Amino acid sequence: MAPPAARPATTEEDGVEITIGVQNVARELVVETDATADEVTKHVRKAIETGAPIEIRDSRGRHIIVPSTTVGYIEIGDEIRKVGFHTL
Repeated sequence: MAPPAARPATTEEDGVEITIGVQNVARELVVETDATADEVTKHVRKAIETGAPIEIRDSRGRHIIVPSTTVGYIEIGDEIRKVGFHTL
């Protein structure tokens, strides 16, 4: 009997949750994106190094732009886990 096929690390339904703390703003910005944690980390680091805005497209297709100079912190979570009935 053959071993089960490994599930790809990222599929269309996977993604990560990103929490952005903006300076002088009481609420956090929480975004779910279809990108991987590594992709988001590379993009955020490059934007902060160059002073460019951080641009993220969320899982619903909305485009979020945050000036990197106003970012207090960014938390990049693990892959989003679906709960309930869905295909694997």
